[in-house]
Amino acid sequence: MAFGTLQLSKAFALAVHLLVRLAESEGRPVSTVELAASLEASRDHLLKVAQRLARSGLVLAQRGPAGGLFLARDPEAVSLLEVYEAVEGPLTPYLCALHSRPCGRQPCVFGNFLPEFSQQLRSFLAGTSIAQLARRSATAQGQPGG
Repeated sequence: MAFGTLQLSKAFALAVHLLVRLAESEGRPVSTVELAASLEASRDHLLKVAQRLARSGLVLAQRGPAGGLFLARDPEAVSLLEVYEAVEGPLTPYLCALHSRPCGRQPCVFGNFLPEFSQQLRSFLAGTSIAQLARRSATAQGQPGG
């Protein structure tokens, strides 16, 4: 556990950026080559992340010259929690900052911080959609927010 900032995996960050980019494409497939270039990511890594998203029903792939990736669902209905769990597996609560299991100190040196933080993180991820992030990004870039 890192203090100061929450550490997110590169795969999760790439998945979120990929999905926002697909939401901005308004249903048109986007090639993996174009996605990798625009996200400054390795195409191989992007493909691995896209496969996880496809297995979770968040992304569809269309083959052929006009093919690419597109959202399988309305971006309003895709939460960051779904994206996280598609890429990383189930979000498990922090039980101890030192171990994956409670350390046994009673009371915990962190008090209720870790369980409360875990619940707040889960709530934030569950309550934030890909569409919301796409709107924020468009607004920040001076584009219509849809």
